[in-house]
Amino acid sequence: MADIARRNDDDEPTTASAPVAARAKSLLQEEELRAIETLYIDGITAVQIVDVFTSRGIKFSEASFRKYVQQGLLPRSRRVGRKGKHRGSLGVYPSKTIRRINAVKGLMADGYTIEEIQGQFLLYTDLVESVAENLAELWTRLGTDIAGLEDDTTRRELDRELADARNDSDRLVQRLGSITRRVAAPRTDSLRLAGAAGGAEDLL
Repeated sequence: MADIARRNDDDEPTTASAPVAARAKSLLQEEELRAIETLYIDGITAVQIVDVFTSRGIKFSEASFRKYVQQGLLPRSRRVGRKGKHRGSLGVYPSKTIRRINAVKGLMADGYTIEEIQGQFLLYTDLVESVAENLAELWTRLGTDIAGLEDDTTRRELDRELADARNDSDRLVQRLGSITRRVAAPRTDSLRLAGAAGGAEDLL
């Protein structure tokens, strides 16, 4: 990933008026999220989490990660023992942590405050993430079983149907995410323009 051009810190949009294209470039896309979750299916460390974003030219530092943790925006980590004597344990986060950070960064880019992000949004987030995780597991199992079918015609037909279903599910998850953001953090334009206390800029 070293060949990917890095963007300046100021390139990340922080208001709802930022161009859609610029916002998209500052976030991971669904295909990337699925690949990362598959790669780190057993968990991911804080260092690896930061690297996932920075290696793709997306602004995210260890200090930002610590602030996310302090604000209660991330799922809890678990301690995993290191191999070898006297090496202690390592904090490992579920792979969905990447998706959570990505979602929070999107909300910040849309101008939501920390309080709004901490509020009802997180109640919905776990549910939407569970839908995405269960669907991903379903696609994996179906894909494995379809690949084992002996009839070539049936296999190709089911592969196409599965691909279409995955595309539909991606749109569903994105739509659910959009709906939850609108339901969970309502605010007026005047609040956004006034720069309400508790802005999320310090989490960038």
